[in-house]
Amino acid sequence: MRVARKSAAPTLAVERGLWAEGHRVVVGIDEVGKGAWAGPLTLVAAVLPADRRVYGVRDSKLLTEGQREGLFDRIAAWCTAWSAGHASNDECDQLGMSAAQRLAARRALDGLGLDPDAVLVDGQWDFVGNGKTRALIKGDATCLSIAAASILAKVTRDRLMRSAAVDYPDYCFDSNKGYPCPRHRAALATHGPTPLHRRSWAFMDTHGWSHLRISPRSTLPF
Repeated sequence: MRVARKSAAPTLAVERGLWAEGHRVVVGIDEVGKGAWAGPLTLVAAVLPADRRVYGVRDSKLLTEGQREGLFDRIAAWCTAWSAGHASNDECDQLGMSAAQRLAARRALDGLGLDPDAVLVDGQWDFVGNGKTRALIKGDATCLSIAAASILAKVTRDRLMRSAAVDYPDYCFDSNKGYPCPRHRAALATHGPTPLHRRSWAFMDTHGWSHLRISPRSTLPF
C-alpha cells in the first residue's frame, strides 16, 4: 500500500500568492491517461475555496485506488467548481498527444463556467496557452489545487474504464485501466484492438492483425 507522508502534503502556498495579487479564480489542472494503450486522455480543472480544507489530499499516484475513491466525493463537494475534459482515443490518434492534451484542457476549462484569472499546471509545458498559465515542476505533489485535480481526473477516468470492462472482459480494463500489462498485451495478440484502443501508438506495430476481425473505431462519448 502506498503511504503518503504528512510532510509531503501539498499546500495552498501558490494559490494564496495569486489570490494576494488579485487573481480571484485560480484553477489547478492535471491529466491522466497519457501512457495508456486504450481509453481517453482525461484532464480535470479544479477551483478550490480559500476558507475550507479537505485533509488527506495528495498526488493521486501516492494513493491507493480505494483511498482515491474515498476522497472523490469529498473533493468534488469541496471545490468551488470542477470539470473534466476528455480527448477520445480516436482524437489522440488523429491529433497527436500534444494537441489532444490541449483539446482536453480547453474542454475542462470551458466546463467550469468560470473565467480563470490564473491556471496552474503540473510539469514544464504550458498546454493551456491562454497567457495565464504557471507551470509547476512536481505541482501535483506540492500544489493543492493540482493535487485535487489529479484525484478527480484519475477516479473519473478509472470509472470510465471499469464500465468499459463489462463490454471487453478479455482486456481486463477494470484492473489495468487501459495501461500496458501482460494480460492486456495477450488480449491484443489474441483478439486485436477494441474500439477504445489508440491504433497509431507505436506498440501496435509489434502486432499483426491480418488474421483478426478488427473492431470499428470508437463511437463512445469520450
